[in-house]
Amino acid sequence: MQTSDRDAAIRQIRKDVFLSAWTAGAGHLASAYSVVEVLYALYFMDVLRYRPQEPGWPERDRFVLSKGHASLAYYSVLSLAGYFGQDLLHTFAQPHSRLGGEPNMLELPGVEATTGSLGHGLSYAAGTALSQELDGNGARTFVLLGDGECQEGSTWEAAMAAAKLGLNNLTAILDCNCLQKLGTVKDVAGIDNWPARWQAFGWDVTEADGHDPDAVKDALNATPGEAPRILIAHTVKGKGVSIMENKVDWHYRLPNPKQLKKFMEELGISEEELTACKRHS
Repeated sequence: MQTSDRDAAIRQIRKDVFLSAWTAGAGHLASAYSVVEVLYALYFMDVLRYRPQEPGWPERDRFVLSKGHASLAYYSVLSLAGYFGQDLLHTFAQPHSRLGGEPNMLELPGVEATTGSLGHGLSYAAGTALSQELDGNGARTFVLLGDGECQEGSTWEAAMAAAKLGLNNLTAILDCNCLQKLGTVKDVAGIDNWPARWQAFGWDVTEADGHDPDAVKDALNATPGEAPRILIAHTVKGKGVSIMENKVDWHYRLPNPKQLKKFMEELGISEEELTACKRHS
């Protein structure tokens, strides 16, 4: 895909995320916006092997969104990839919708794991990668973690097990936006040197700008070594809307009328598009 087409697709994903949340009257916008380019690189830049018309293809790669509250970006990308129609996006978090606040593998094609309870995605992904290794079909597993989520002890149990098992078909991606619900990750957890921590657990570590799709693609497609690998993707929480970027208080909120104008301007949303959304609360 040409750069102009790629940029247009990324803008569309951010627009879809906002309009879905606006329609629902709820959503983790800032957390979704920090992972847009990572998800784009995974699904549209020859990283993941998948078949939207054959979701259960045995040789497919698997992706686990461990930070399930970023589901709005995930849903938009799955729709763009062809798993389901775009009209489904605007049913997000509404009664009887298949699009919940966190992804459910029993509800949507393309979703490989039901997540949302933070700290469990890496364990699930490690088990999946082990199964793939035993199958011997060359498939890989990718799992996207939040940096705040890594305060969970289960994350490090899985990290130790994956290194012990030598799961070099397992790649974790750390959405390193340095913020969590109540403050910075450094202030809450005292962590600011992620490479050293993951290396100490026996992982190969790569770092990249998480908003540069080419850099993300190159890191994820690098020739694997003998250990599981983690890409520390340096991102900006709320990326794409200036008044939301790097602001703790935007973890879970929607704009007020004055702020809405800024969102519409920077996301390229028209009055007609906003009016077309049937607002829920």
